[in-house]
Amino acid sequence: MSNNYFQFKQFTVYHNLCAMKVGTDGVLLGAWAQGGKHILDIGTGTGLIALFMAQRYPKADITGIDIDFGACQQATANAAISVFDKRIHITCTAVQDYSATEQFDAIVCNPPFYKNSLPSANQQRTLARQATSLPTASLMRHVARLLTEGGEFSVIIPAANKAEFDTEALMNGLSASRVCAINTVPYKPVSRYLLAYTKGRCNTTEETEACINDEYGEKSEWYTTLTKDFYIGL
Repeated sequence: MSNNYFQFKQFTVYHNLCAMKVGTDGVLLGAWAQGGKHILDIGTGTGLIALFMAQRYPKADITGIDIDFGACQQATANAAISVFDKRIHITCTAVQDYSATEQFDAIVCNPPFYKNSLPSANQQRTLARQATSLPTASLMRHVARLLTEGGEFSVIIPAANKAEFDTEALMNGLSASRVCAINTVPYKPVSRYLLAYTKGRCNTTEETEACINDEYGEKSEWYTTLTKDFYIGL
C-alpha cells in the first residue's frame, strides 16, 4: 500500500507512525467482534479496531491501549480526526500495567503472535509482531481481570495458536462462545481463527467457517457482507 493512510466510509486511518499497517486481520476482527458499553482494545496500534467498534456501537466508550508510544500517537490522532473522537480514549501502557477504574463488558485484541521468527531490525515492528511482548498466558490472565462477568473477549489468531488460546482461556475462567475458522480461498486450509470467549460458563459454542475470497479470487459474499459498512465502493 503506497499511501500512508487508508480511507474507510466514515473515518480515515493513518499508519505512517505504526510498525503494523492497516491489514485484513484488523478489519476482520473490528467487523466481527461483539461490543458493549465499555470496550477495551488491547494493542490498539493505529486505532483501527477501536474506530470500527465506535462506528458499530454508537453508544460505546472505547479505550485503546498500546505499549508503543508511536502507535499511541497515531491512534490518538486518528481518533481525533474522526466523528467518534469524544468516545475513544488512548493510553500508552502495557496491559500488564494497566489499572482500570472499572471493568469492560467487551475486550478486543489483534495480538502479536510470532514466537520463533528472527527479530526484525526495526525494534518497533519486532515489538508489534513478537509474542514475547504479550504471551498468551499473560494476555488471558489480564483479560479475565479486566472483563466483566458475562462479558466477551474477541481475538484473531493464526490457526496454529488455537489450542494454546483455548487452554489458557479455560484456565482463566473463559468459555468459547463463538469460533469462526477462516481460510483465504476455498481450496486452502484454515489459516486464521476469529475467537470469542465469555467470562463465565457458556453452554453453547457457535461454530462457523468462512472464506475471504471465492474460487475466482474475488472477495467472498461473506467478507463483502461483513465489511460493507466500512469499505468504500461496497
